Amino acid sequence: MSIPDLPNIKSELFDVPTLEKLAPQGDLSHPPRILMLYGSLRERSFSRFLTYEAARILEQFGAEVRIFDPMELPMVGSVPETHPKVLELRELCLWSEGQVWCSPERHGAITAVMKNQIDWIPLEQGAVRPSQGRTLAVMQVCGGSQSFNVVNTLRLLGRWMRMFTIPNQSSVPMAYKEFDDAGRMRPSAYYDRVVDVMEELFKITLLMRGRTEYLTNRYSERNERALKSIDRQIARL
Repeated sequence: MSIPDLPNIKSELFDVPTLEKLAPQGDLSHPPRILMLYGSLRERSFSRFLTYEAARILEQFGAEVRIFDPMELPMVGSVPETHPKVLELRELCLWSEGQVWCSPERHGAITAVMKNQIDWIPLEQGAVRPSQGRTLAVMQVCGGSQSFNVVNTLRLLGRWMRMFTIPNQSSVPMAYKEFDDAGRMRPSAYYDRVVDVMEELFKITLLMRGRTEYLTNRYSERNERALKSIDRQIARL
């Protein structure tokens, strides 16, 4: 049967969303799982300091947090995908329900360290998509005046990775002034903004839990699977 005025749509594959279909599914007894990535290998890395500061806030909200150390992660394409650091990163992505990406700004863009981590995360890994449906918060640190080049780029990448990027974000200018000798962030409006971002990420992650499979179920992909199924049946004749 066809749908009136929509002859190009296959009615059997057309799904009308309802609140009932958005009911959470699966085991939600564990704390929200957040993976955090940062984009610098420097000993005194402000992106790492900001990431750990944000992790403390998330843990206070009740999240289970894991922070990936990018040290010794090879450049994409230089080693097989079975490299231990690559496997570690991909396993953490599959484990996560939300992520935080934090990078310094270098030459008006994200660092190679940050991009390399994202490039190692595949859009598809067999039938599994390590990034699709995860929530994402983006942050950056600046050596000088405030900029939004990095968070804008991270948003673009998050969208490409089919992640749900929250509206709020954090950009910390002159980061060398915002952290003490121990790497802890000093009280400021910038610190308050980090709390805002982590609070929003935690809330949106709670809303998304148990719903991502339905939210990322698309008509075009259902249609593609149906066509492949027909092709397989024809091949068996």
